[in-house]
Amino acid sequence: MRISFQRAYPWLRVGSRGPDLVCQQVVELVTDYLEGALSPADRWRFEAHLEGCPHCTEYLAQMRETIRLAGRLTPEDLTPAMRSDLTDLYRQWRAEG
Repeated sequence: MRISFQRAYPWLRVGSRGPDLVCQQVVELVTDYLEGALSPADRWRFEAHLEGCPHCTEYLAQMRETIRLAGRLTPEDLTPAMRSDLTDLYRQWRAEG
C-alpha cells in the first residue's frame, strides 16, 4: 500500500523542496525515474506531481507497459518493413543529434 505524500509529510507542502514539476518535465524525467537515477529531492517532486496528475500517472503506466512488452521482442518478431522503419528512424535521430 502506498501512502500519499500529503499524509506521510503533512508538514511539507508540495513544492517546498523546489518548484513544482510541470507535465513536460515529468515526461522528460520518466526514464531517469524508472532507472532510479533521480536524486531523492527530484524523485519526491516527481512522485508529488503524479499524485495530482492522472495524465502523467497514465503516461508512466504506459511507459512501464511498453518496457515490459518491448523486453519480450526478438528480431524475428519484426517484419522487414518494421525493421526498415526502425532503421530509418534511428538514422534520422542520429543525423539530428
